[in-house]
Amino acid sequence: MKRIVLALFTAVAPLAVAQNAQSIAAATQAITDKPADYAGYNLLATALVRRAQETSDGSFYMQAEDAVKKSLELAPNNFDTGKIQVSILLGEHEYPAALEAAKALNKRALDDVMVYGMLTDANVELGNYKNAEIAAQWMLNLRHGNLPALTRAAHLRELFGETEGAYQLMDMAYQSTAPTDTAERAWILTQMGHIRLASGNTGAAEKLFQQALTLLPNYPSALGNLAQVRITQKRYAEAVVLLQQRYQRVPHSENLYDLAEALQLAGRDSEAKQAFADFETKSLLESSSKDNSNRTLVFYYADHAQQPAKALKVAQQEYAWRHDVYTLDAYAWALHVNGQNAEARKQIENALAVGIRDAKLFQHAGEIALQAGDTPGAEHYLKQSVELNTMDSEQARIRLASLSH
Repeated sequence: MKRIVLALFTAVAPLAVAQNAQSIAAATQAITDKPADYAGYNLLATALVRRAQETSDGSFYMQAEDAVKKSLELAPNNFDTGKIQVSILLGEHEYPAALEAAKALNKRALDDVMVYGMLTDANVELGNYKNAEIAAQWMLNLRHGNLPALTRAAHLRELFGETEGAYQLMDMAYQSTAPTDTAERAWILTQMGHIRLASGNTGAAEKLFQQALTLLPNYPSALGNLAQVRITQKRYAEAVVLLQQRYQRVPHSENLYDLAEALQLAGRDSEAKQAFADFETKSLLESSSKDNSNRTLVFYYADHAQQPAKALKVAQQEYAWRHDVYTLDAYAWALHVNGQNAEARKQIENALAVGIRDAKLFQHAGEIALQAGDTPGAEHYLKQSVELNTMDSEQARIRLASLSH
């Protein structure tokens, strides 16, 4: 299951792009009309952040930073600009810095809903789930039923293993979203489908992803999730096409890795080999920044390149600054392939203690328990992976069958 950053979503919708272009033009005109007024620069920075979210193009964050710098020159320490700064930090995955900046803003205004949203997002990404839950609850307390709080609370419920509750909250968010806000509605539908897919309800998930794609044709997140459906259905050639379309629109390293795995499943080994090599090159270039694909790189080194030492080095780099469930899983798997199964078991159990029900994590826990000599524990975890019946359940199914013979 892929990591979700609730504050951000990627959609390339003609209407949304046009509206954002208008916002940028309006902000530019406001600056021209009143060059000494910081508000115009805030409008421009906000529009640029939105553009970055729509396109996954980090250059827009850099442009937004320039606008923020000018705003602060005109009005030092103004609160609205501070919030924009935090949104930029979150977009650039600078989660520790975002958390500290959001805490400072929170001290200045204890009743700002979106500051609590930023606290939630940063804490989730760092693995501070209790603090994230407290911040999300404050959002709901301050403004009952508000959309940003509902989506964040839904994600937390999913992480805590409360999948039905998560789905219900996302459905509430969808019902409260204006029909004209196609990008937001497509994003929510995709999250609802993701929840259904992670629970093994492939049919319901497929319908939701198709709904999202009807609203936003070629919406990258929906394409990627629909590809997971096709892989679960063993329709690998169709998955490849969907993942190629996604990668063309959002050429992120993780998207290239998913395409490489699908090519391998489809029997297109030479293309898969090249895609994996390109992924490694691309991933290493961004490895030292916070906005990286290091967790995926761990699995590449562990499962495909057969380079366990490199897997552990990359995993340790991520574990040094964040302890969310997906980082704990990657770290545990890197320890496992290096034969450090006692520590691996500790880390994977820390991840599962959050409550998450994820087929890949359960499969990893089963393999680690097996190597640690705990066959009953391994069977317990592997059965949970199989019961979820996702594309990540296949390896667990194979391993469980081998244990019964």
